[in-house]
Amino acid sequence: MAPIRNAVVTFNEIPTGYPIPGRTTVYDTSQTIDLDTVPLNGGILIKTLVLSIDPYLRGNMRDASVKSYLPAFLIGEPLYNYGVARVVRSENADIKVGDHVSGIFNFQEYSVVSDPSRVDMRVIAKSDAPTLPWSVYVGVAGMPGETAYFGYKEYAHAKKGDTIFVSTGAGAVGSIVIQLAKMDGLKVIASAGTDEKVAFMKELGADVVFNYKTEDTLGVLKREGPLDVYWDNVGGAILDAAIESMKDHGRIIASLTINGFLVRDLMPKWQEEFYRVIPAKLASGEFKYREEITVGLEHAGEVLRKIQMGENVAKSVVVVAE
Repeated sequence: MAPIRNAVVTFNEIPTGYPIPGRTTVYDTSQTIDLDTVPLNGGILIKTLVLSIDPYLRGNMRDASVKSYLPAFLIGEPLYNYGVARVVRSENADIKVGDHVSGIFNFQEYSVVSDPSRVDMRVIAKSDAPTLPWSVYVGVAGMPGETAYFGYKEYAHAKKGDTIFVSTGAGAVGSIVIQLAKMDGLKVIASAGTDEKVAFMKELGADVVFNYKTEDTLGVLKREGPLDVYWDNVGGAILDAAIESMKDHGRIIASLTINGFLVRDLMPKWQEEFYRVIPAKLASGEFKYREEITVGLEHAGEVLRKIQMGENVAKSVVVVAE
């Protein structure tokens, strides 16, 4: 086969504020790939289907000398994040041609993955949820959903009648926390920053919903609390209000870092159960979700800008290919 285009989005410069498409990130169509002959070195060749766009990617856009729990993007190299891909060729005995896999993939149409274990790769088995689109596996059936499920199961210690407050309740993480809590019989208070997101949290079953930009968080929590559990997605003044409204021995759960946790630390304990439970609930409609789909890798830089500025209305996903 003759070489074909292999478009990529690269990191071009460290931003001082919001990332600017065409400056911070560059969409490049000059690269090519020969799918039949590119060396795999014992790995696999994948075709990228969908990519997750998340707020934390701004933290990767820093000088590489600044240490963090996530490595920095490198100037001139592809961006990367959680995605879903189809296997085109394989020299790995555990991964077959035609398999769909999730993992941390380059923002590129085709990529060679030499060591799947280094990119959190997992073969997606859709037998329990055949109707779910691939995009859901980078959202509520992927890392954000895992964050919600692992943290809630490990740290909430919730019982029927408890009260939980979920900030950013309309997001991919918060929306699953709300639905898990309602399944366990909790009273759920949830906040978001737009009236559209507030309406969605009500659809999810939250008992008390409010726009933190137009209502006083502390006032709502004093009226509707006290709190047994607070799921923190934002920190700052909202965290302060939650702390002031907690019961004695209440639990505060903060993903990524109180009970701070990294998702991968809890994978061995909860991942198998997560994939047994959550995709089926999503496919049946028992659990609800929303997505904001953008078609075309060339738009990834703009979607990154929008999510940093809070202009997205749901989980942001870029569809690279069908």
